[in-house]
Amino acid sequence: MQSLGQTVLAYIRKHELLKAADRVGVAVSGGADSVALLRLLLELRKEIGIVLSVVHFNHKLRGAESEKDERFVAELAQRHKLELRHGSGDVAAHAADKHLSLETAAREMRYRYFRQLLVEDPLNRIATGHTLDDQAETVLLKIVRGAGGRGLAGIYPRLLVQGSQFSDSSIIRPLLGTRRRELEAYLLGLGQSWREDKSNRDLRHMRNRVRHGILPRLERYLNPAVREALAETAELARGEEEYWEKEVSRVLPLVWQAVGVLNLSALEAWPLALQRRVVRAATEALGLRLDFQHVEEILALRSTRAASTALPDGWAVSRRKGDLCFESKPETPEKSEYEYRLSLPGSVEVRETQSRFEAVLVSGNTAEGYNPEDLIDRTLLAAELKVRNWRPGDRFWPAHTKAAKKIKELLQERHVTGRERKLWPVVLNGADVVWVRGFPVAGQWRLQKNDSAVLIREVRLHIDKAKP
Repeated sequence: MQSLGQTVLAYIRKHELLKAADRVGVAVSGGADSVALLRLLLELRKEIGIVLSVVHFNHKLRGAESEKDERFVAELAQRHKLELRHGSGDVAAHAADKHLSLETAAREMRYRYFRQLLVEDPLNRIATGHTLDDQAETVLLKIVRGAGGRGLAGIYPRLLVQGSQFSDSSIIRPLLGTRRRELEAYLLGLGQSWREDKSNRDLRHMRNRVRHGILPRLERYLNPAVREALAETAELARGEEEYWEKEVSRVLPLVWQAVGVLNLSALEAWPLALQRRVVRAATEALGLRLDFQHVEEILALRSTRAASTALPDGWAVSRRKGDLCFESKPETPEKSEYEYRLSLPGSVEVRETQSRFEAVLVSGNTAEGYNPEDLIDRTLLAAELKVRNWRPGDRFWPAHTKAAKKIKELLQERHVTGRERKLWPVVLNGADVVWVRGFPVAGQWRLQKNDSAVLIREVRLHIDKAKP
């Protein structure tokens, strides 16, 4: 039976992650995954011919525990006679300043430090301890949030970093083919301790709910190898993305005849999958990041009465003879505000968002089939609600967050910009915001008992803009 070290070596060679003479900084947090990565690379360094050092970034989020993590990593580096590079940052302050979640802010600062080392230090690799379990969790989260092939590709084994003195400097993930439980068993066999981060058990974080609740249930009731299946999905998606990236680069100049003009006549002759990717690549060249629905609305212009459709950030696309023309148009403030009545139960079409809002009554017997984060206590609501765009001063307190925030700040954290942000819908009960698109229901409005509940949902429509 192949040892874990040889299994990891095979993965490294398959994806060409390391070569002789590479100078590798191993990112060690103190947790089991990163400590196992260090021990495995120590075991393999002579066979591969690499030079190792240890990298640690202190996020300063857990007070004394963070300091203990740093001391643990420093002692580990010293025991194995490895150079230690360590950085730190006030993640909480960065999150507040940039209106980010703590997880996003921590990742930003950590990877900024990694890139700084690759640019300024004589390192050409930073190795991180991402595992097959991390990959499975990422793919499942992408599926739930909505993702195409690019999203399903998940975590890449190798991420190139520009600006370094080395042309192939990269952040690598040698453990993406390895289960977390294998790493813990490996460390126990070595008698090697590690640090436990209690926040990894905090179910307020979505990834932790996936890790400790959803994936174990999928393993128990649907597929014992669901994590491996999700990781294989990522592997397949990455291969297809590599193919599509080359194909789109080849054909885009054939239809992208001028900046902002896409030849619709030529585009129509291609398969739908290629059409979608070309539209996305063309709009990304304009600085636009479109979701699936926007791409579909653009392609629908070839066969509907509508002559144009609005896009995020004040952009619009129109059909002119055989072309699709993209233009950045000044926003019209007078059309950016709207307000509609929503009966309970009932529905209302909102032309400004091209969607229909529904308030559905859910009885106690059927409430179990819904995500509790989407259900509002019926007893707390009036007979009629209001659907409108958010206004300055509106505040909302999504479940699992520490305090209420201005909706403006919540949208900034999600990087919602331009006209899309101005039109972002909310639902009010009297003067109180009870629902905001994309966020869980606030704790004070959520269903407390399995009685009568209300589900508010938004259904996207295609509204013919040619009609008055």
